[in-house]
Amino acid sequence: MGRTKLTPHLLRGGAHESSTDRRLRRRAAPPVPQPGADVRLTLPARPENVAVVRHVLGAFAEALDLPADTVEDMRLAITEACTNVVRHAYREGESGPIDVVISPNGDWLDIIVTDYGAGMSPSPDLSGPGLGLPLIAALADSVDLQPVPNSRGSRLSMSFRCRPALGLA
Repeated sequence: MGRTKLTPHLLRGGAHESSTDRRLRRRAAPPVPQPGADVRLTLPARPENVAVVRHVLGAFAEALDLPADTVEDMRLAITEACTNVVRHAYREGESGPIDVVISPNGDWLDIIVTDYGAGMSPSPDLSGPGLGLPLIAALADSVDLQPVPNSRGSRLSMSFRCRPALGLA
């Protein structure tokens, strides 16, 4: 799958760290993800599980020693994606899962959020709800929204460039 940049990644000021923090971080080698080190979650698409997904992603990204501003972008993007599933994928009274896969892939961290409900698509109405996908596109380095094969759901793939922090070849 090729990577297509939808929007430029907005640069923000990074968190300030002390010289002691920098020295300590230099001493500790960041963990190097091994093949198959993906995080996979399947949870009921309920509001309380959006926070669970966000916290798991944050812990995984921090374990990889990613920059704080990149981790915050990832957290916000996955929160938006999961909230879209909770709010729009399943009709009222209908339950269904939200599947999340977080994968280190070379110098990228790929995140895939999948639902098996009504799916999601960009909203033509930019005056109210419907700003989630443009926000995700502004935060991620690449975004791809596809229908799920043999389902009416959607698969939203987001990629974040993490070089050199992942330490992968």
